[in-house]
Amino acid sequence: MAVAQSEGRAPSVVAAVVRDGEIVWEGTATSVDGHGPDGDVQYRIGSITKTFTAVLVMRLRDEGLLDLGDPVEKHLADTGVGDVTVGQLLAHTSGLAAETPGAWWERTPGTERPELGDVLGEQPFRHPVGRRYHYSNPGYTVLGALVEKLRGAPWEDVLRREVLEPLGLTRTSGKAQAPAAGGWAVHPWADVMMPEQVEDLGLMAPAGQLWSTTRDLARFAVFLAQGDDRVLSAETVREMRAPAAPPEDGDWEGGYGLGVQLFRRDGRSLAGHTGSLPGFLACLVFSVEEGLAAVALANCTSGPLVGTLATDLVRIVADAEPRFPEPWRPLPEVEPRVLELAGPWYWGTSGYGLRVLADGIELGPLQGKGRSSRFRAEQDGTWTGLGGYYGGETLRAVRRPDGTVSHLDLGSFVFTREPYDAGAPVPGGVDPEGWRGLKLP
Repeated sequence: MAVAQSEGRAPSVVAAVVRDGEIVWEGTATSVDGHGPDGDVQYRIGSITKTFTAVLVMRLRDEGLLDLGDPVEKHLADTGVGDVTVGQLLAHTSGLAAETPGAWWERTPGTERPELGDVLGEQPFRHPVGRRYHYSNPGYTVLGALVEKLRGAPWEDVLRREVLEPLGLTRTSGKAQAPAAGGWAVHPWADVMMPEQVEDLGLMAPAGQLWSTTRDLARFAVFLAQGDDRVLSAETVREMRAPAAPPEDGDWEGGYGLGVQLFRRDGRSLAGHTGSLPGFLACLVFSVEEGLAAVALANCTSGPLVGTLATDLVRIVADAEPRFPEPWRPLPEVEPRVLELAGPWYWGTSGYGLRVLADGIELGPLQGKGRSSRFRAEQDGTWTGLGGYYGGETLRAVRRPDGTVSHLDLGSFVFTREPYDAGAPVPGGVDPEGWRGLKLP
């Protein structure tokens, strides 16, 4: 962090590391002698705001008030972008422009863009809808308008009531609340600086308005990794972290989920978001697998690589103090009809193993990587894939009249106890002469 502040020539940098849901380290580096900012000092977080907006949209989806496949026009009339779906807006695949028409929106008051038409302009599209990833700030303005329409209240009020208060994010707000850092522009060729102006972004607020602290963002990272049923379930935040769009060429390694950036650093999968507004830089990243998260904030327009800082903090802790695995414990109970599914299965001649775990079952190849997934039990006795090739697909055990298991059906694929089991309904049938060797003359 000291290197980031020094080499980045930042008035201040503040950071925090989370491990297994708790803040385990906080630090600051500042150009001011004496006490520097701490984890309770607000900085503007820019586009990390988009993740908060996405959480509100996913709440509407979970309540059945909208579907991610809904065209915008189903809920908002006369936008000029009505064919774009809610999901495409979340994933930045709408084809909308990256910025608003007119003056630089981050340095001009939101009153200059009082209507959605002012944000979108007469030619809102830059690419065909749904064809490629293209980051769009106006797209999240549309999502904020959607939240306001369906909730009948201002975006910030809905956010405070439905997300900030339940999660205890008392230091996250639309306007700065003391103590708050001032934003600065540092001269690129001289060690001098000037204050940056702070604008109320108006309709663009859902794309970048918020102020927050490292401590609040640390709690938010834990929520994005684990879920909280008061806001969104673990299943829904997992859906937000799943890739929904590939990265833009030459941009970053990873991709984009639903309001969540995805990163690949040093062979490690990370999720989170970066943010910037004149005077401020921000980054939040977390690793679900390693139970780690890091937040880094700076109060200058450019200079310190806060994204590199945050990912480095995760890497340093993960490499220096690898996470202890959870102790193995036997299940308290298991249904016989589930237990009998455990063991080897064959898709054609490819061997797979099915394991019964505390939170469901896992099916994966016995050799190599291949197609593997965990599955969640459903009330009707079937199982739903949670990721990979089989994500969302249904697995069911097909039983004979006497109750014994004939085979597994997974999205029409038949898994049998023996390779090409003649007693199972293998599609295409099985040669009646069965297996044979090469007959020598």
